[in-house]
Amino acid sequence: MKSIFLKKPLVAILAMAFIFSSCEAVKNTNNTQRGGAIGATSGAVLGGVIGNNVGDGGNSVLGAIVGGVVGGAAGAYIGNRMDKQAQAIEEEIPGAEVSRVGEGISVTFDENSGVYFATNKHELNQKSQETLNKLVKIFKEYPNTNVLVEGHTDNTGRAEYNLSLSEKRAYSVTNYLVGQGLASSRFTTKWYGETQPKHDNTTAEGRSKNRRVELAIVANEDFKKEAERKTN
Repeated sequence: MKSIFLKKPLVAILAMAFIFSSCEAVKNTNNTQRGGAIGATSGAVLGGVIGNNVGDGGNSVLGAIVGGVVGGAAGAYIGNRMDKQAQAIEEEIPGAEVSRVGEGISVTFDENSGVYFATNKHELNQKSQETLNKLVKIFKEYPNTNVLVEGHTDNTGRAEYNLSLSEKRAYSVTNYLVGQGLASSRFTTKWYGETQPKHDNTTAEGRSKNRRVELAIVANEDFKKEAERKTN
């Protein structure tokens, strides 16, 4: 499991937060402790600034997670639960790319990691359904989270077609998860076509990785209130 730290400077206050997060005292802690320490320094306002900028700049999953930061002791409480959920996802779906980001979790499925689609298709195949069934079980075990589902493509073909294809693929995932008994209110679905590549589209490997579905898992309002109650 990876832990992601934002490196792109946005404004002076962000630089201060990043300096704090890179000091030895923070480096020598686990994900939960780092989330609490950074959150206590930066707070939800800082999280919103980061989320808005990163979300518009090419990684909306990361922006969604960091933009909802609670911080402080409550953030550490949420982080502890997210550590356990991320570990469960990584153990159950070893092909998925799982990253702990602040108080949330980023999960990426590409053509080599559990949820994929045939060329120019958006229907989920049996293997993809089996992978998502494992995710459903975990989401039921951790009901106080919301999930952003995003569809992305490479840059092969027309941009308009890719945008439509990414929409259909994202909704295929969302609709399947809801169809397995998860509340539709937990899910937000977005799609970006070829506009947010994470890898080099000039190579076959890069294009394969860019044809992906990403999930952002964040605390819902009930979870945040629970964290506040438990830590005050």
